[in-house]
Amino acid sequence: MDLLRSLPIGLYLEQPSTWLHRVDGRVKFAWLLSFLLTPIAAGPAWRLTIVVLLLLLTLISCIPRRVWQRQVGLLLLFALLLFAVTLLLPDGLEVDYQPRLPSGDTVMLADEPATEVEALPQPSRYRYTLVDWGIIHITRRSLDLAIRISTLTFTLLYSSTLYLLTTAPEEITAGLEFLMRPLRVFRVPVTEIVLTLTLSLRFIPLVLEEVQNLVRSVRTRAINWKKLGARGSVQVWLMVAERLFQNLILRAEQTASAMQARGFTTAATHQVRWHQFRFRARDAVAIAILAGLWTARLRWG
Repeated sequence: MDLLRSLPIGLYLEQPSTWLHRVDGRVKFAWLLSFLLTPIAAGPAWRLTIVVLLLLLTLISCIPRRVWQRQVGLLLLFALLLFAVTLLLPDGLEVDYQPRLPSGDTVMLADEPATEVEALPQPSRYRYTLVDWGIIHITRRSLDLAIRISTLTFTLLYSSTLYLLTTAPEEITAGLEFLMRPLRVFRVPVTEIVLTLTLSLRFIPLVLEEVQNLVRSVRTRAINWKKLGARGSVQVWLMVAERLFQNLILRAEQTASAMQARGFTTAATHQVRWHQFRFRARDAVAIAILAGLWTARLRWG
């Protein structure tokens, strides 16, 4: 089991360096926000378009297949499961139709004998209930909810994963610091926030490494889980979780000691240049395509 290679969620892919790696981090951040904001109040067609666009972006970015194949497969399976469950569940909207005529085949008019009422044809093709096969009851609202929940979940998770996969942590924090500079007028500690975010992003691989080492240590002991039973298994995993927190706290203390040994006192007095931005022609092309995306969203989405 290798969590750092089999499922690198939230990790930065250093090699190979694709063209998506070389795009400016601020431009990629704008694309990420666009992927997250454009599906809001959009139709089902636009939400599906965003999902297809993310998959096409992954294919044309030349990222190795071994990196994204398992992530995309798991996320698509999870999204399809959400789609199926939401589609088959009740939509929560009960529509009671009030008939225009009394029930039955005849109607009594004043001072006239009973006359038969002919069945009126449906004026249009619209039907609120799409499928009604016994326990399977699918309506237009349940279909819309299923598409909305599944596509939003996939877009939220995979767009963030793709952004972290192709953007270095230092580039992310430098871009956020550049965008948050106006907040310094209101005495917002921008540098401290950026430093905390940088350390958090750098700490993700350490957490995965500790989990991986503990799982391997449990496997090497060849524990007979059947003899332990449910109570014994819970106790073993509680001990593993306790050891995990101890190791993570130790790693955090080592990081703090290393910063203090280098004379780091406060973020305001130690301005660290994490990344030097260079705006190139490909960044201008990416911004132009992004403007076209927003135009299409406002016109057809």
